[in-house]
Amino acid sequence: MFRPFFLALQFLTRLPAPNLTDISEREIGLSQFYYPLIGLVIGLLLFLSTNIISLSSSSLEAALILSFWVLITGALHIDGLADCADAWVGGYGDKDKTLAIMKDPQSGPVAITLVICLLLIKYAALEAIITNDQWPALILAPVIARGLLPLLFHTTPYVRANGLGALLSQNQSLAFLITTLLLSSLLAIYLLGLSALIVLMVSILVLVLVRTISLKRLKGFTGDVAGALVELTEITVLVTILSL
Repeated sequence: MFRPFFLALQFLTRLPAPNLTDISEREIGLSQFYYPLIGLVIGLLLFLSTNIISLSSSSLEAALILSFWVLITGALHIDGLADCADAWVGGYGDKDKTLAIMKDPQSGPVAITLVICLLLIKYAALEAIITNDQWPALILAPVIARGLLPLLFHTTPYVRANGLGALLSQNQSLAFLITTLLLSSLLAIYLLGLSALIVLMVSILVLVLVRTISLKRLKGFTGDVAGALVELTEITVLVTILSL
């Protein structure tokens, strides 16, 4: 049971994990159901960092925590969002051209602008969290965002023939999916009370929107789309909780 967990840890973070060998397709498939737990690890590390990095300037503290957040994840999901931004604008509605741009490692002005806006929103949200002691938002944002990924994999076809995304889509378990979503929802309700229902509904709307747009353009999803979903869900959860 620990091997799929460590696979998820290796894939979603830059945190140290055992070097696994002879990995089966089933283990890769099962790893996705540990994504919310990996999100909880990230959230707890961020919460811990707010206690370690205690400065008189909330702005500087927010900037350091944001940098730590990016370091933990290796900017994996930010890269996906950037690739999607360039591809959607440069693809001109064409599926093949959109997919080709997604594979291009270079980032254009649209991607850079969107990433800057994303980081500004996260920075402002972190400063508000520090000022108002709204630490549940810091924990739930990574959990809910990664908890939606198995739901995306389960309901949406993977576009490319090969790759990790194809293995995740092909090795599904409805029982694990329901358990994952239920546990993530219970954690949200425990931390926020009934207002968590609003946060969860808004997050589902983000998933529906991203999925709809991706299906319309690509007839499915890619790893970059999954990364974009994580980033967009995280800022949505942060802003929604702080607004409530």
